[in-house]
Formats: sequence, structure tokens, C-alpha cells
Amino acid sequence: VQLVESGGGLVQPGGSLRLSCAASGFTFSSYAMNWYRQAPGKERELVAGITGGGGVTNYADSVKGRFTISRDDAKNTVYLQMNNLKPEDTARYYCNTYYWTDTSRRNYWGQGTQVTVSS
Repeated sequence: VQLVESGGGLVQPGGSLRLSCAASGFTFSSYAMNWYRQAPGKERELVAGITGGGGVTNYADSVKGRFTISRDDAKNTVYLQMNNLKPEDTARYYCNTYYWTDTSRRNYWGQGTQVTVSS
């Protein structure tokens, strides 16, 4: 499994960015995909998730109405459209997928992409 994020950068408050995560090494369309973020000194938190097939999405309360997760199964890519960015959105953003064994959840992570919101 390989997950490669891109699209981060420096943006002013109120601006937009679109993150991409290119996936390989597994049957992408069958698996849920998530975006997490981690700011310095804070725990990694779930930002948004989308089910395999894309029928259901979920969002952290802090990003609802501003962020949109989507997927293109033909391109094995998941996206995070981020609008009206705020300084508190500054973090490293990670792509994630997972599967369940009999006893635990096995996670896969990308290397992350940095998003900095600052004037």
C-alpha cells in the first residue's frame, strides 16, 4: 500500500486549497479513505472520511461546511477541498486507509502534506 499526498502550501485566511492523495497497492474502490491532520503539540485528528464507493462522508465539526472530501476511483485518488481556511487549520494533513483483522485495525498512512494558513 502506498499513499502519496500533494497540494499543501501557504495560503491566506479565507483562501482555498485542494489536497490530493494518490493510492496504489490495493483495490482502492473497495476501501474507505480518510484525511487526518496533526498540528504541532496536538494529537492527530480525523478531518473527513468517505466510504468505499463514496456513498457516505463524514466530517469533523470544525470543518463542516468548509471542507469537502471526494474520490475518483478511476484515478485511485481521494481529494480534500478546503475553503474558507482559518489559521487553526494549519497542520500536516495525512491520507489514511485501513482494514480490520480479527482483533485490530491495520492503518496505512501517507507522508503528509503541510498546510499553513497565515497572513
